[in-house]
Amino acid sequence: MHFNRRNFIGTALATGAVASTTAVPVLTAATTTTTSKRPANPIGVSTYSYWRYRKDTKLPIEDCIDLAAEAGFDAVEILHVQMTREDNDYLQMLKQRAFVNGMSLCGFSTHQSFVSPDADFRQKNIDHTLKCIELAYAMGIPTIRINTGRWGTSKDFDTLMANKGIEPRLEGYTDEDGFKWVIDSIEKCLKKAAECGVTLGLENHWGIGRTAEAVMRIVNTIDSPWLQVTADTGNFLEDQYEQFEAMAPKCVYVQAKTYFGGGTWYTLDIDYKRIAKILNKVDYRGYISLEFEGEEAHETAIPKSLELLRKAFGG
Repeated sequence: MHFNRRNFIGTALATGAVASTTAVPVLTAATTTTTSKRPANPIGVSTYSYWRYRKDTKLPIEDCIDLAAEAGFDAVEILHVQMTREDNDYLQMLKQRAFVNGMSLCGFSTHQSFVSPDADFRQKNIDHTLKCIELAYAMGIPTIRINTGRWGTSKDFDTLMANKGIEPRLEGYTDEDGFKWVIDSIEKCLKKAAECGVTLGLENHWGIGRTAEAVMRIVNTIDSPWLQVTADTGNFLEDQYEQFEAMAPKCVYVQAKTYFGGGTWYTLDIDYKRIAKILNKVDYRGYISLEFEGEEAHETAIPKSLELLRKAFGG
């Protein structure tokens, strides 16, 4: 049983009336040192780490679960676009596959875009997000990653990355328009999130949500327990620790990038011990989910990534 000082004091006060007749265990210095140690964060891995949108390497989700178990991860995050089926038999098979491997399904990474003046386009993305919430619920996954979306004026994703995630706005529109579309759209997803018990985690993922300031503006404006933050350590290309720290208090999920062999689009030198200290300050006890995004083969890079994260978030 996990004891901490607050729990112990609360229990002592509640039972004070019988303290004189009931034997109360004495907490020695050695005991308090051991029991007050902060538990390690569980480490998961995104199925994206085994695929990375490479040609002819789109591994089935069930194979990724088996590989994650062999590597020693605690949990698996499923990338929605990597799934080949969505029928209930398949969803329950994935849930069972993780269970028999002694792991949980900890996250569901989805894609949507609400940044558009086209109301029908936004509604399609709202409907898609509602569907993803239900898929997560069916698999017993407690959170999904959502995006704001972007203006879509870049030629392609490679061009967007070359421009550090910055792209021109649609002619005739402003960021204020974009924020309104995003906020209105996410609000339409909250009832379903609450019904299913699936927390939406807004990620710092390019577009309108490229900066911590923008992510926090949206989350704080909506002000719902069912919209929090998914923090990606690799999506801040400037002032990365300061921006990460700004989101930490609302963080319910962390995606941790590694780049062994050099990054696909860029490489960041991330100090994970520093990230761990930031999260410790806000008592973050949730999952750290690996997103390997390097050129090295996953067979060697993923075990090295797990070792790195275990050392940084070991409690």
